[in-house]
Amino acid sequence: MASTLRVPTIRHILRQSHNPRICQRRWAQVQDVRFLVTHGAQDRVMAKYREKLESKAKQEGLKDISELQQAYKDKIEKLRKEAAVPGATAPLTPPASPTSTSASPFPLPPPPPTPAASPSSSPSTTQPPPPGVKTLASFLDLSHITPLPADQIQALWRLRHSPDHAAHPSDIHFDLPASTFRTLVSNAKKHPTFVVPLPRQIQAEEAENASAAQKQGAELHYLQFAHPHPHTMTLIFTTLLEFQTRGEFATPHTTITFHSELADTHDLVLGQGVVVKGRGVSVDDAKWLVMCMQKFYVVDSGKGEGEERRRMLEMFTKGDQGFRVEKLLEEAEKIL
Repeated sequence: MASTLRVPTIRHILRQSHNPRICQRRWAQVQDVRFLVTHGAQDRVMAKYREKLESKAKQEGLKDISELQQAYKDKIEKLRKEAAVPGATAPLTPPASPTSTSASPFPLPPPPPTPAASPSSSPSTTQPPPPGVKTLASFLDLSHITPLPADQIQALWRLRHSPDHAAHPSDIHFDLPASTFRTLVSNAKKHPTFVVPLPRQIQAEEAENASAAQKQGAELHYLQFAHPHPHTMTLIFTTLLEFQTRGEFATPHTTITFHSELADTHDLVLGQGVVVKGRGVSVDDAKWLVMCMQKFYVVDSGKGEGEERRRMLEMFTKGDQGFRVEKLLEEAEKIL
């Protein structure tokens, strides 16, 4: 059994027995994902509509497709912005300014350069959240729960998100210490995007020549953090294939929200999440992805596994040529 982290971890999220699928193997067929998304999708679209675009360019009296793109640049950008839905078909964070740059190999914009308030600070809880973003006050009456001890608040949170509570159904709910959240949010600001593996069974036709011990694979999932409100941090997951196809307009299959309103007073951060049905990811799959994310983003200050996972985050963010998906799978094997 792999060594566990010294820092307190997310509680209650994985009380159920673990799915045996999560014992994935390193032989799984993988791809280098550092530049996978930024190449190919646009080329496929251009190839599909090239003939129509060339015809349109001639009708407009333009030399080629590149001149047509330039002529309609402003209109295309306007339509993209109008069609974007924060948290669904577009990131929750606003686009970076034209003068800013990002080291991430993916085209999603990073969080704003000004760091969001940490849980140790005390920003006003009256600041309204952006549309579609729920704060803790959306679930609990803060004026009534603040006098309660942390253990009673935790119990209320579990009841609020139980399957029998019709007002606020939730696929995932959990709580974590403020110190764990501070480590998580600090790394989330430095590394807003990453990829984590999800074990998958190989299809029968693909596994005909594989041994019994070699019938599991790994599907990569892309994650992104955002900070839409001083007391709210969101985490979205989408399959890498979906992100490769749709880029920044990829629709997430899982959305996790962290609420830090009680971090200072109760050393407590509450979280909940929703898994979209019919997207090929179960609730157990989503819980595994959250746990896998935690092992890379909430690491102790010592050497060993924690140091190696921190180094992988840095390599991915910088687009380092040394980042290897095989190593990612190897580290994921050590999670349990």
